[in-house]
Amino acid sequence: PLKLRRFGKTDVRTQFAALCYRIRNDRVEVCIITTRRTKRWILPKGWPMHKQTPAQAAATEAWEEAGLTGKAYDRCLGVYTYQKQTKTETFPVITLVYPVKVTAVHSDWPEAHQRRRKWVSLSKAGAKVHEPELKRIIASFTPDMVRH
Repeated sequence: PLKLRRFGKTDVRTQFAALCYRIRNDRVEVCIITTRRTKRWILPKGWPMHKQTPAQAAATEAWEEAGLTGKAYDRCLGVYTYQKQTKTETFPVITLVYPVKVTAVHSDWPEAHQRRRKWVSLSKAGAKVHEPELKRIIASFTPDMVRH
C-alpha cells in the first residue's frame, strides 16, 4: 500500500512554473502575476498534479492564477529555487520553468480577485522578479527555444 510521508523541515519540494509569453508588435511579452500574500511579482506556479506532465501542470497554473490559456511546451527552460513561507513553516522549493505560448487572455479566472496580472517585456519581467536564477531564465528566453 502507498504510504503517505510527511515532509521534514529540510526536504526540498518541487513546483512547476509557466513562462507565459506572446508576441506583440514583433516583441516578446511575458505575463507576471502577484503573489496572494506579499504581492511580489512572480510567474504562475504550483505543485505537481496527478496524471499531468510538468508542462501540463504549468499550463493549469497559468489558467488558475493568471487566466491564460495556450500551448505548453515540454521543454524545461531552467530551474530556480526559493524559500516557500507558510503560516507555520519555511521550506526550500525547486521550481522548473516551462514555456506557455498564450493564445487567449481571459477576463475572469479562478484567482482573478486574489492577484494582479501584467504583460511586460522580458527585461521588465526580469527586473520585477526577485530570484536571481529566475531573472536569468527570463533574460535568456526566446520563442525559438520552443519551436520544433
